[in-house]
Amino acid sequence: MQDRQCVSSGSPYEPTIGFSRAVRVGQLIAVAGTAPVWPDGHVDPDPLIQARRCWHIALEALTELGGQPEKVIRTRIYLTTRAAEAAAAQAHGEHFANIRPAATMVIVAGLLDPRWLLEVELDAVVSDFD
Repeated sequence: MQDRQCVSSGSPYEPTIGFSRAVRVGQLIAVAGTAPVWPDGHVDPDPLIQARRCWHIALEALTELGGQPEKVIRTRIYLTTRAAEAAAAQAHGEHFANIRPAATMVIVAGLLDPRWLLEVELDAVVSDFD
């Protein structure tokens, strides 16, 4: 079995639910659903700030496991309202406009915290030398 590396973002949900922010096994890195929470627990109500915060956390976890945005092959964005779509698209484009991973954006009935307007995930494939 290949080595498994896990990283935490410090989310209070990680130990209670039993998940890692990101996991690397071999060349695959998977970043879990990432919400727009600041270290003090604050959630800004602005959808663009939320989207940027989500990608900041997710990409930081990716980097910690040896990946870079250029290695991302798939992203997922879960929205609680269609009104957040433009902000979510803008923030995604800020990181991935030239990379163009396979991407999915869906509207869901709700997320774990009602303050969250969106949550993001990503998958990346890296070489053993990254």
